[in-house]
Amino acid sequence: MRTTELVAGFRQSTPYVNAHRGKTFVVMLGGEAVEQPGYRSIINDVALLTSLGIKIVLVFGARPQFDNALSQAGIHSAFHNGIRVTDNESLQTIKQVSGAMQLDITAMLSMSLCSTPMSGTSLNVVSGNFVIAQPLGIDDGVDYHHSGRVRRVDVDGIRHQLDNNSIVLLGPISASVTGESFNLTAEEIATQVALKLNADKMIGFCHEAGILDEKGEAIAELMPNEAAHLLAKYHKSSEICKSAAVFLNAAIEACRGGIHRCHLVSYKEDGALLQELFSLDGIGTQIAPQSSEQLRSATISDINGVLNLIRPLEELGYLVRRSREQLEMEIEQFTVIERDGLIIACAALYTFPEEEAGEFASLAVHPQYRDADRGSFLLRTVINKARKQGYKALFALTTRSIHWFLEQGFDCANVDDLPAKKKSLYNYQRRSKILKLDLTRLPKNRHF
Repeated sequence: MRTTELVAGFRQSTPYVNAHRGKTFVVMLGGEAVEQPGYRSIINDVALLTSLGIKIVLVFGARPQFDNALSQAGIHSAFHNGIRVTDNESLQTIKQVSGAMQLDITAMLSMSLCSTPMSGTSLNVVSGNFVIAQPLGIDDGVDYHHSGRVRRVDVDGIRHQLDNNSIVLLGPISASVTGESFNLTAEEIATQVALKLNADKMIGFCHEAGILDEKGEAIAELMPNEAAHLLAKYHKSSEICKSAAVFLNAAIEACRGGIHRCHLVSYKEDGALLQELFSLDGIGTQIAPQSSEQLRSATISDINGVLNLIRPLEELGYLVRRSREQLEMEIEQFTVIERDGLIIACAALYTFPEEEAGEFASLAVHPQYRDADRGSFLLRTVINKARKQGYKALFALTTRSIHWFLEQGFDCANVDDLPAKKKSLYNYQRRSKILKLDLTRLPKNRHF
């Protein structure tokens, strides 16, 4: 590279260095990328991002490595609906492969040699039980055994390590609360960790330079709906590599869950990760939400959107059924979250001014948007509204979400604690649990 090109590239990257500093990126490195000759360069580039002040969670997968090891061991690996059935025999081999890969990646990230970009620096790599698993169970009569999914993410633990300038390294094997080990997919771990951390970006790798158009050129940007359409189209024609399809599915879920940017780059092109993040045009495909979400008070024009959210829950018995006429009279009590013209979440605050109390009710979130704690966000919004009106207590009645309300700070209560009007309407056949949040105990100057 000529000096003028070096200077121009360095100057162009400076705004991105400043913009990315202090941000949290979840990087998903699939097993296909690990097998490539340029794998070590990708690891070096991940370490370089950390040196620039970016907080990195690195999630690695091992599908091809598992396949190869199981085949060599003479173990048949069954699949159901595209998911590996991990029996006891398979699990032992898979654990060995995953453990070895984790050690190898840790060693590469820990290098401080003159032949690497991290010369003269030290880097901490931390692994642990940051992801708690649970079994997938049985589907269509097929027992998945030790194949699992994410149950919980230790957000505080991960953030603590990131704040200490460590890279958090997560593999596909996670433990459960019962002490068992489960085989999870890297894409689910990456997606759930990104969502729970409210990460700024999720990054993945594939064979091609992102998602290609009909001319074989990388599509610079896709919206989630466009990505879903392309994925369905490519699935029928098999025109997309598996690693790209896997990440695209994850990116769609992540963007719909609140992650602002997902990037897909090639693991074959040296420096593709850096070019995507620090150049004006990028080099891969970016998946980004179409527009930001809007929190606002509901209006009469939102009746259909709110009904579409609460009707399924009413039919399941989770919410008390309300007629359209009743909802029209109560719509001003609702707060909604709107995304691209679609009402994706709602909740209501019913008031009892005489007793300085309110009721948090009709919480509903669209099934595709349940990963970013929008329910908690709406609850905090309602709490702030109730406090502004000088209310001392907030009640909630539920038949299914008792533990969720307890986790939000509510205490169990009884019928006699309810405001008189609400008490007279209590349905003893439904037998909803009553929970109460004492608003007077909350810090006065704190906004929830």
